[in-house]
Amino acid sequence: MSILILREGQIQSDKIVDMKSYLTQIVPGTRNYDGCQEINVYFNRDNPWNMVVLQQWKSRDHFNKYVQWSEEAGAFARSVSMLTSPLSTRYFERADI
Repeated sequence: MSILILREGQIQSDKIVDMKSYLTQIVPGTRNYDGCQEINVYFNRDNPWNMVVLQQWKSRDHFNKYVQWSEEAGAFARSVSMLTSPLSTRYFERADI
């Protein structure tokens, strides 16, 4: 069963342009990673430093493999360095309602 992952973070006020530029570089590669079904980035209209990344993965294992690769490649550390605090990560399964 696929899983929806919601990641949320606060960007340092002087890093918004850098974060958008970096995400423009790495998100297309994430979309092509094995198991990624969808990824979209959203910025809060009322608080431009607040960012949400919604990701749909084939499974949590697929997502975990991507996270491991991202950490080993240094991509995760680079994006986290532009945040004011660690990312909040939550996992959701679709309800059959």
